[in-house]
Amino acid sequence: DAVAKMNVEGDLRRAVTGNVKRLQEIGAYRGYRHRRNLPARGQRTKTNARTKRGKRVTMGSG
Repeated sequence: DAVAKMNVEGDLRRAVTGNVKRLQEIGAYRGYRHRRNLPARGQRTKTNARTKRGKRVTMGSG
């Protein structure tokens, strides 16, 4: 049935990882964004994008 045709668990992870790796290898813009750990779907990054970029790193003076 339909459920048997779906990728789940490890197979799905492997498929997604392979897709991202392929984008990086062919030099696509989306692959570059994945490599730099930035949003890949056109969101703004001047403000926001905290979830994708991670915890804020403060440049202290000491």
